Amino acid sequence: MFRRLTHPEKIQRFLDELAYNKELGGDTCYSPRLVLRKRMAHCMEGALFGAAALRELGYPPLLMDLEAVRDDDHVLAVFRHGGHWGALAKSNYSGLRYREPVYRTLRELAMSYFEHYFNLKGEKTLRRYSRPVNLARFDRIGWMTSEDDVWAIPEHLVTIAHTPLLSREQERSLSRMDARLMEAGQVGTVH
Repeated sequence: MFRRLTHPEKIQRFLDELAYNKELGGDTCYSPRLVLRKRMAHCMEGALFGAAALRELGYPPLLMDLEAVRDDDHVLAVFRHGGHWGALAKSNYSGLRYREPVYRTLRELAMSYFEHYFNLKGEKTLRRYSRPVNLARFDRIGWMTSEDDVWAIPEHLVTIAHTPLLSREQERSLSRMDARLMEAGQVGTVH
């Protein structure tokens, strides 16, 4: 399968075609092998698959965590091409997926998700981002090919430092989501 995924955009298309795993971080944390077998993934599982597929292309297997308030975190498989950052992601929301490698910094990349990151109350919820975590540190548990869930990875992501994106003043002055953007972001959402 990985031989057909010859470019980050092809990896993203594959992720987009997978069924959305409605367990949503509650009961599963599939390895890339299990994602292939079950043909489904939620955000964390999609990021793991994306990182494994990027590794096969010669990129380091990097994950970045986006942290939210009153909402779920979101995990990206990030990569650098031509000195710029891009990302792969599986999401139930259309605006939280692929990013072309055009962002000079990780902060720029994280901010590209800001307007699309909202909860069902219409609040903009993205607040912090982590540094990239190289999944090679988890090779000892066979994260790419495990037949078991790989909970050690998300458990690690919640313990690392996250950098704030907004000041407290900016947080207090945020407007609600525009109804059209909110509706567009939910195109294809699985409930």
